[in-house]
Amino acid sequence: MPYFSYQAINQRGDIVKGLIEDSDMDLAYNNISDSGLDIVKIQKSDRLTGIYLKKASSWSIKTGDVIEFAKSLSVMQRAGLPLIQSITDIAESSENRHFREKLLSVKRSIELGSGFSEALSLHKDIFPEIFVNLIGVGEETGRLSESLSDVALHLQRMEDLKSAIVRALMYPAFALVGTVGALMFWLIYVLPKMSELFKTMAIDLPPMTQALIAASDFTSSKWYIFVLVPVIIFIALKLLSKNEATKYYLDDAKLRLPIFKLITSNKLLALFSEQLRILIAAGVTIDRALDVIMTVIDNAVFRKATAAMKEDILLGSNISNAIKKHDTLFPSLVVRMISIGESTGNLSEQLDYLSEHFLKKLDDISEKMGKMIEPIIIVVIGGMFVVIILGLLAPIYDLVSGMGG
Repeated sequence: MPYFSYQAINQRGDIVKGLIEDSDMDLAYNNISDSGLDIVKIQKSDRLTGIYLKKASSWSIKTGDVIEFAKSLSVMQRAGLPLIQSITDIAESSENRHFREKLLSVKRSIELGSGFSEALSLHKDIFPEIFVNLIGVGEETGRLSESLSDVALHLQRMEDLKSAIVRALMYPAFALVGTVGALMFWLIYVLPKMSELFKTMAIDLPPMTQALIAASDFTSSKWYIFVLVPVIIFIALKLLSKNEATKYYLDDAKLRLPIFKLITSNKLLALFSEQLRILIAAGVTIDRALDVIMTVIDNAVFRKATAAMKEDILLGSNISNAIKKHDTLFPSLVVRMISIGESTGNLSEQLDYLSEHFLKKLDDISEKMGKMIEPIIIVVIGGMFVVIILGLLAPIYDLVSGMGG
């Protein structure tokens, strides 16, 4: 469908700009007017511009906005307020203009006859699939307020998971950038001055010093290579990850490399446990829950294992036995807790414990990451500067020895 950009005046007299996707301009005009806006100008946007503006508006909407929306709507639904009135009230009180426009668009879709989950599915750029699925379950079972409360808790845990991963990777990234920056500074600014000094002295340089000077000359003249190589590697990895076969090996490597293994494995286990918990608590069948999990987990190895588990469950296996076959990915704790949940009938509670457990492990890893990597960084930086200092002192020592002789 085409995109239409518009300028309008809201009920407070402010001029607002927005973007709407509709089948034609008349329908877009009516939908905008129905939301309480007085249109000043509307025009058709080309598709590329429309897609860019739509994505740009989505970038300004944070997960926290969606979480607050789910919490507020849950309270309003529990109090018995009409759905459309509740969405309108939340939209009008939102400080994020783009999010307000999204909510008003959801409201318009409901007024035109769509279900709440169907209206949300038109905006999957801000409402994830699990949000839409749980709202659909809530509509079917009459537990909409409970589903909204559950999805708010789920999204908050996913935000906590992201924060834990960022904290865990922050120190290694900072250490790597600092080390490379210090090395580049020595090679580009310090060593060239020393090499000029050695040339004026006309002394024979030892092999280590010659190697350092050669590295300095190369770095000074070809510095752009050190900028291009990381970019090329990043682009190459992105392209390779688009191919399912190569992505599988890349994802498998993330689960085997020492430091990445700690972060990736615990992240995936926390995500798996939390997604399965929220879906089972909402009354989704196991096979459907695993289908949803496969769309959320961005790891080909875990996806393949989840697909195999689904097949085993459909053939009559219970969840714990299906998971037990993949013991390289799922530790015995997961199998044991899920087995207890199946036998006692409180599977969602056991999954809740597992989700909290792996989130806690990620937090611990983020706190300990600095202590784990610091000795390695010290050894690398120390060794690097020992080589540089020895390479610089060796010719000076030879010069002094020759003068003494």
